[in-house]
Amino acid sequence: MELGAKIRDMRQQKNLTQEELADRCELTKGYISQLENDLTSPSIATLCDILNALGSNLSEFFHEETEEKIVFTEDEFIDKQSDGMLWSWVIPNAQKNSMEPVLVELDAGAASPVDFPHEGEEFGFVLEGRIAVVRADKAHLCKKGESFYFTADKEHYIVNKGKSKAKFLWISTPPNF
Repeated sequence: MELGAKIRDMRQQKNLTQEELADRCELTKGYISQLENDLTSPSIATLCDILNALGSNLSEFFHEETEEKIVFTEDEFIDKQSDGMLWSWVIPNAQKNSMEPVLVELDAGAASPVDFPHEGEEFGFVLEGRIAVVRADKAHLCKKGESFYFTADKEHYIVNKGKSKAKFLWISTPPNF
């Protein structure tokens, strides 16, 4: 972090001259200039005084915004294969978020494990094939281009009812996979 440049930016945003900032902090204009050009470093007490004069504090000043990752590529997906089923977590570490999207591929006749009742909701969109969404022992057919949505308060699972692979996006909130 370039301390001096950040202080200069804050000072300029407040439309203050170096002299005006120096007067507010009982410092010299020369010291503010040296500080902004990274020729000197302030003590913690002096930095606190400067930040206070600029309407900020140490916590705000040193808080670095991390850029939120928005796009994920296939090589970042996490795959797990078991019993005729391929799970692809398309958002790494989604279990810490409010929802968890998973791309699921089911071989013909394969089924997902039974998911026991839990809080939240489930949504899915079928990309290939035909599936049955089984909720509370009642099957609901869903084919390519269709979607499903239900509260997760009853046992549920998904079965591939077609003769070829089925592929669907399955989203659970809160994360449950």
